[in-house]
Amino acid sequence: MIIQKQYKFYAAHRNEQLLDKCRNLHGHRYGLVCFFEVERDGALSTLFGDFDDKIEPMIKGCYDHCFIVNREDPLYQTLLEHQEKHGEEFRMKVLDFPSTVENIAFQLFTEITEHGFRLNRLELRETDTSVIEYTREDWVADCRLDLKKQEKSSG
Repeated sequence: MIIQKQYKFYAAHRNEQLLDKCRNLHGHRYGLVCFFEVERDGALSTLFGDFDDKIEPMIKGCYDHCFIVNREDPLYQTLLEHQEKHGEEFRMKVLDFPSTVENIAFQLFTEITEHGFRLNRLELRETDTSVIEYTREDWVADCRLDLKKQEKSSG
């Protein structure tokens, strides 16, 4: 059985590897749709609140109104230096690979799975017209890749 849950968050990112508009720091209102595989046990399978109790705090605490940034992006080091110099703190979700929508989907899939849920797939909406569907098969394949190594060989 599949249970579908939806979440939203606002976040900024950039793709430092591109030479187009996406290289600039910019934001999105992300829409996340999770498709959970559950086993029916009697009259019910899983309470919807069981998902929300773990996923909403993760989204709000780690992604919402954050800058999603690649640890290797030179801007990350600049922001760290700014924080140190001015005593200001920026909310950042630091990744070990570029903050593309594909990689953000991978990271979300990983973190949700680590909460003990079995995802069939997720959809991550970056704009009104752009949605990525990321499946368990995609995640298994990406887990076999070393995304950090892949980034270094392409950049």
